[in-house]
Parts: sequence; C-alpha cells; structure tokens
Amino acid sequence: MLKPFQHLNQVQDIVRQFTPNWFTVTMGTGVVALILPELPFASSLMWSLGALVWQLNMVLFSLFSLLYGLRWLYFPVEARQIFKHPMMSLFLGAIPMGLATVLNGFLKFGGVLYGEIAVQIAEHLWYIDVLLALTIAWAVPFSMYSQQNHALNTMSAVWLLPIVACEVAASSGGLLLAQLQPSTHALAILLGSYALWGVSVLPAFAILTILMLRLALHQLPAKELAISSWLALGPIGTGALALLVLGAQAPELLALVEMQALGEFLHYSGIFASLILLGFGLWWMGIALLTTLKHLKDLPFNLGWWGLTFPIGVFSLAILNLAEQLALPRLANVSFGFASILVLLWVMVALKTTQGFYQGSLFFSPCLKTYLENK
Repeated sequence: MLKPFQHLNQVQDIVRQFTPNWFTVTMGTGVVALILPELPFASSLMWSLGALVWQLNMVLFSLFSLLYGLRWLYFPVEARQIFKHPMMSLFLGAIPMGLATVLNGFLKFGGVLYGEIAVQIAEHLWYIDVLLALTIAWAVPFSMYSQQNHALNTMSAVWLLPIVACEVAASSGGLLLAQLQPSTHALAILLGSYALWGVSVLPAFAILTILMLRLALHQLPAKELAISSWLALGPIGTGALALLVLGAQAPELLALVEMQALGEFLHYSGIFASLILLGFGLWWMGIALLTTLKHLKDLPFNLGWWGLTFPIGVFSLAILNLAEQLALPRLANVSFGFASILVLLWVMVALKTTQGFYQGSLFFSPCLKTYLENK
C-alpha cells in the first residue's frame, strides 16, 4: 500500500512546496459545478450533484488558501521568489479565478441552500475578487517586465492567466446583477464590469497575437506544456460570456439614467460579438486538440492538465447562454456536448490529481528550487 506523501522529505514540505497552480483545481471543479445543473437530463439530480461539487470546491479553495497563506507566514523569503519566476508567477491569476467560481456558486446554489444572505455573500466576494484580479493584473506583468527573463521561444498560453482574471470577474458581475434590484449601485457594477472586460480582453488578444507568432516561428510547445494550448479558450469563452450576461442587464440598468437605447445596443452588439468570439474559439480549439494529439503518447501528467477544464467550461457556458438568448435549442445541444466531455475530463483529471496529492508527487515549487540553487 502506498504511503501518504511518500515523495516529500517531510510533511511540512506540503506548505513549503505549495504553489498557486493548485488553484487551477478550484477553477476546473467550480466550472463543472456550475455546468452540471444545465445538463438536460435528471435535472434535480444534476442540481444536487452540482451543489455538492460546489461545496467541495469551497472546501478546496479554503484549504489551498490556508496552505498558501501558511507558506507566506512561515517561509516569506522563499514565497517572495515567485515574483522572479517566469512561469510560476503567472499562476497567481488562478487565485481570483478560483474565487470567482465560489461566488458564482453562491448565486446559483446559495439561494436554495442558505437563503437570501447568499446574494449578499456573493456581492462581498465579488468586490474581493475584483481587488485581487486587478492587483494581479498589474503586479504580475510588472514583475515580468522588471524582474524576470523571458524569450519568445519559451512563451506559452500560461501568459494569459494573470490577465484573464479581470474578465472572469466581469462575467461574475453580470451574473450578480441578475439577482440585484435595479439601482445606481447596480449600474456602477455594470459599468465597472465592462471596464474589467477591457482591462482583460484587450491585453489577452495582444498576448494571443504574439503567441501565434511564437508558434509560427518556434513550432509547438514542449510536451510538458502541450495542455496549455487550451488556455487560449479561457479569454475567448469568458469574453463572450461576459458580453452576453452584461448585455442582458444593460437595457434595464441604463434606463435608470435615460440611456436605454445604449443598453439595447450593448445587448445586441454583445450577441453579435459573442458569435465572432466563439467562432475564433472553435478555430483555437482545433489547434489545441491537434497539439494535444501530437504529444498524446508521451504526455506527462501535471497540474497543467486542469487547463483542459476551465476553458472548455466557460466556452460551453457561453454557447449555452447565447442559445438561450437566441432561443436556439440546437445550439444548446452543442453546449451540452461540450459540457458532457468536460465532466468526463474533470473526473479523469481529478482522480489523477487526488493520487498525486496523496503521494505528494505534485507538491513542487520551481521558484524555490531556483532560489536554493542560487543561494
């Protein structure tokens, strides 16, 4: 029988080697929880299962937050090395995105489970999420520019992570508005969410442009980073979803300041823009699939495999929301197909991650290794 944490020298290495890429687990688990109730069979069972997975996700997010907080408390010098590491620092963006799935769950399941207070909790968490997302969107790129060494041939889609968190917060803002009464406060959230969309989507597409150049000049990424190709679906799918959910709320809220015409424009232009974004996403999905198949025979498992889950999840949710707004059941069936694949992928990756957690093989901090070697 395998011993727990056999790959670690001592149990305290769980804290010392804990890195923010673990929060990608909460991103993937959270989006699966949100999409399960949307599946068109055994709706009550799927809702209950989704609520259970969401509650598990809250436990995981709390556990990971505790472990990462303890690392900063007991190993502060080593923890600060993350800002010098060109890869691991990018995963700080997974923290606010993981939190976004928790607050979205309060909006989807909390009303039934906890009552009216769930919306209030979600609203407070949204403000925290926005603060985290903005801080990381500034701090991590600035660290890239001032403390790290990068080269075009080593670039990957992981560069998107610290940027995408802001548009995830924007889409959460749209979901939050659906449960708030129309007011000037709600209007401020709407306008702020559109600003967050701009903070994220425009830099993300600049990164995607450079990434396409990198792929043309230096070919596919190494097998260890092959799964990262799917991350590009994140800003594309979330960007489309944010436009849809914000556009749906815009007419009523902008009518408060006698700008309903602008609200209608945002609603319909959001539908049109989301169609374009989802088309781009389909193209990138094909590239990501071919890249994965290219390395499939010798693809090593690591936490990067969670890059399969969240991007596919938000892409599926965007298609589903578009289908609902256009009243197109056949388009919804496409979303259900992607969602079913997502659930199967989540089960596979979750099982492998549980095994790696138990054995301790997934606890590894490359920034700590670099620090110790240069010390």
